[in-house]
Amino acid sequence: MTTLTHRGRRAEAGRNLDKKSDSEKDAPADRDLNDDDPGDFKDIHLTLMEEVLLLGLKDKEGYTSFWNDCISSGLRGGILIELALRGRIRLEPLSIRKKRLLERKVLLKSDAPTGDVLLDETLRHIKATESAETVQTWIELLTGETWNPFKLQYQLRNVRERIAKALVEKGILTTEKQNFLLFDMTTHPVSNATEKQRLVKKLQESMLERWVNDPHRMERRTLALLVLAHSSDVLENVFASLADDKYNVAMNRTKDLLDMDPEVEAAKARGAEMIWAVLAAFNKA
Repeated sequence: MTTLTHRGRRAEAGRNLDKKSDSEKDAPADRDLNDDDPGDFKDIHLTLMEEVLLLGLKDKEGYTSFWNDCISSGLRGGILIELALRGRIRLEPLSIRKKRLLERKVLLKSDAPTGDVLLDETLRHIKATESAETVQTWIELLTGETWNPFKLQYQLRNVRERIAKALVEKGILTTEKQNFLLFDMTTHPVSNATEKQRLVKKLQESMLERWVNDPHRMERRTLALLVLAHSSDVLENVFASLADDKYNVAMNRTKDLLDMDPEVEAAKARGAEMIWAVLAAFNKA
C-alpha cells in the first residue's frame, strides 16, 4: 500500500486548497541527458535507486520500515528508468498491434558500461534474454517474482544492501551492527544529512514553489523520483515535515500528477516513456 493510499485522508482534507493551482528524443548518451536542465547529469551525485533508498531510510536507525513491502520492486523500477535516462534501453516503437505501454518490450539501445554495478548487471541480463520482455515483466524478474525456474537467473540479489554500500562509499551513510533480540542486522544510519535534505527540499519545492502543473515541463529526474517515491511508499517521508496546509497542497498536486493516464502522457514526451511505463506497471500491480 503506497503513501497516496494510506495517507489519503490527510491530503483529502485540503483537496480544495489547490484546484486551480514537445516531444523529446531519446537521450543517445549520458552527456545528452536532459539538455534543458544544465545541471541534470554532470552534477548528479546519486542514482535514482540511491535517492529512493535514502528517502526510505530512517536516519538514526539506518533501515527502512519493516512494513514497507513496496520498496524492493520500486528500486527495480528505478533501475529501468535510470538505464533509459542514460540512453542504454528504450521501449520498442509504437505499432498497430502494440500500442499500450505495458505491451511494449524493453529493447537494448547500448551495452556501454555505466560504471554502476547494479545498472551494468541489469544491462547484461537484458542483453542475454532470448526474447525481449515488458517493463512489468522486468520488474518482476529483477525482484525474483517469477515461477519460471529458468528466469530466476535474472533476479538482482541484495539490492538494498548494495545500494547502501554505495551510499557509504559516497560518505552519506555509515555502517553499524544492531541487535534485534534474536538476530544481528547490519544497518546504515545517515552520517551526512545534507544530501537527503537536498532531495527532500527539491521534491517539496517541485510541488510547491516551483510547481508548473505540467509533467512535461518538469525536469525528468524529478518526475521519475516522484513516481518512484510513490511506488516505493516513501513519499510520506518527503512531505511529512511540511505544515498541514502545505502538506495537503503538495499531496494533492502529487496525486493529480500520478493520476494522469500514463498512455496519454507517454505519447506526449517520448523521452519520458520509461517513467510513465514504470508508473503504469505499478498502477496495474
